[in-house]
Amino acid sequence: MTINEITTGKSHEVTIIPVEASDYKTITKKRYFFDWKQEKEFEIYKLCILSSNDILGLVSFEKIPSEWRIHIRLLTVSIENKGKNKKFDNIAGNLIAHVAKIAIIEYAELACVSLRPKTEIAQHYIKKYNFIATGMTLSIEIPEIINLIHQYHD
Repeated sequence: MTINEITTGKSHEVTIIPVEASDYKTITKKRYFFDWKQEKEFEIYKLCILSSNDILGLVSFEKIPSEWRIHIRLLTVSIENKGKNKKFDNIAGNLIAHVAKIAIIEYAELACVSLRPKTEIAQHYIKKYNFIATGMTLSIEIPEIINLIHQYHD
């Protein structure tokens, strides 16, 4: 798994691991746009460059076994990695692909990943990650899940 530094084009190996209690000291609403402490009852993962403890992105999700689905509750990149002047690219894609891997482990060929984006970003998820509109949410299933994993985790 890698992210790309925009200014240099250099790739950086990343890790995606569960958030630890001590991480909440640095996960501020100012840098990560949400109060992540409110997500503590769900699974939360962080993305960091291998040689660093700096959190560049976060995702929280819940498993919905009755629907063979994992629902992404919140997904964000750090403030310096948002928009046209971002420092690194592919943070969100790696986080979504990580959730997709968990969905396959949990639900095999029936796996589904869903999210409910803000209206202005819905088209971005549809174009970049091949999500489809499913009512109020967007979702991906097999084979799009497999394609996404190959795109970001090969």
